[in-house]
Amino acid sequence: MKALVLKADKTLCFTADQPIPGAVAPDSVLVRVVACGVCGSDLPRGFGGKAYHYPLVMGHEFSAVVEEERPGGRFRKGDRVVVFPVVPCGKCGPCQSGDYAQCVDYNYFGSRCDGAFAEFLRVPEVNLFPVPDEVNLLHAAMTEPAAVALHGVRKLNCEKGGSAVVFGAGPVGNMAAQWLRLRGCTQVMMIDIDERKLALAAEMGFVPINSRKGDPVAAVLEHTGGAGADFSVEACGLPITFLQSVQCAARFGSVLFMGNIVGTFQIGEKDFSNILRKELTIHGTWNSKVTPVGTDDWSIVLQHMDRDLHIAPLISDRVSLEEGPAIFNELVEHRGFHNKVVFNITPELAR
Repeated sequence: MKALVLKADKTLCFTADQPIPGAVAPDSVLVRVVACGVCGSDLPRGFGGKAYHYPLVMGHEFSAVVEEERPGGRFRKGDRVVVFPVVPCGKCGPCQSGDYAQCVDYNYFGSRCDGAFAEFLRVPEVNLFPVPDEVNLLHAAMTEPAAVALHGVRKLNCEKGGSAVVFGAGPVGNMAAQWLRLRGCTQVMMIDIDERKLALAAEMGFVPINSRKGDPVAAVLEHTGGAGADFSVEACGLPITFLQSVQCAARFGSVLFMGNIVGTFQIGEKDFSNILRKELTIHGTWNSKVTPVGTDDWSIVLQHMDRDLHIAPLISDRVSLEEGPAIFNELVEHRGFHNKVVFNITPELAR
């Protein structure tokens, strides 16, 4: 099969004869990958020495169709699906409560085992979610990051309105902003340094703030009449934005740390005192939940996708696996504008 194979650090190669990997869990089914998104975590994994092993096929944000059904299984050949990439042990405490992303001994497609930068993959049937007919399978490849954004936002009590700010206008930050609005926030600001991302945010009805043109904390205070944001989301992963997300929070506000930090986060006496004096609530978030089925993060995403959760504007690149090495070089070297790259692996099914 066709695949992108990470043979060593900084060595990503396209091949047309990669063997289909074996099953990593019982009751697995063979799926044909339709589309797979490039996650920000794929860059340090592939080009920063962060891979667990080599060779490795990366890719964990993907949509697919069932290629071979399992006898007695829930899905049939041709069914359109998305795949939760965590393969939990099923035995530890978090697994017993359905918190599979907190499993103490998990496997993970695209990092700990081969993933979906390939034509085929064997996945546990329990990890499959059916994709509604009205949802485009290319867009459905972004179910995983959309669920990550939703999982974080669901920690915030924003159903009754209020103001919000998101640091980082990339795909996850944008989807977090969309969820904040869908869940009740009446004013959502987005902070970034990239005018193209901010222009998209403005087109989608958010308040754009360019932190290169001024103090973003001051801008948030100005837009909120000096009160600050009721909900502040950090989706960049930078020490400075972690601090700014705390600084611009309103009294009794909530701060959500979502970004994977690069560097060291430090907070001074005054800012820490303000956390206490303002009685702020600070949440950490990780991955998403797939239980209880029906009200889980993934089911909610698929109910909203291509309706009031807008995915198409976020996708900047639709490329083939053959173009993989070139597009990753551009991402690593910061050449060109690549908001969200999605590999269109089986174009005839990407509808």
